[in-house]
Amino acid sequence: MAANTSQEFDSVIAVCKSLFLKKTKDYGTAWRILRLSSITDQLFIKAQRIRTLEEKKVSKVGEGIIPEYIGIINYCVIAMMQQDMSEEDPMELNVDVVEALFDEKTREAKELMMAKNHDYGEAWRDMRISSLTDLILMKIFRVKQIEDNLGETVASEGVIANYQDMLNYAVFALIKLAVK
Repeated sequence: MAANTSQEFDSVIAVCKSLFLKKTKDYGTAWRILRLSSITDQLFIKAQRIRTLEEKKVSKVGEGIIPEYIGIINYCVIAMMQQDMSEEDPMELNVDVVEALFDEKTREAKELMMAKNHDYGEAWRDMRISSLTDLILMKIFRVKQIEDNLGETVASEGVIANYQDMLNYAVFALIKLAVK
């Protein structure tokens, strides 16, 4: 089953990457202006909207949860890229540079997912999508707390691991929703 998960992961990431690169061509890398706390808030907005749609079962703006999960993945990638950059790095990045960074960050998240998937025996396949949403929200609140603590942790993983987990939970949700 792990080989199938790897292929499914790659398929979902390809959808997200395609949209990410199209938006980069449209908007450039305007996201470079965002502080990590603002990216965390964007992730919160998307995850909260998914939870609201799951509970209310109706959307008044016409978009469902799939674009929101894609947005979570792409904002997690942005956060991981921003984490590695400083104010001295250029605001505008070439599309080829953005693509390479996107590939690097999603590869790192996939490596973590494959290791955890091995140890947990693909338990996510038996989970409800709503539980994946709740786990993403929990991770967002953890990141917010780490940010409020100025990045200091005593006994827990840092923000990158949380972004990777959120990305992976969103991939799992999109796999379960048959996004390819």
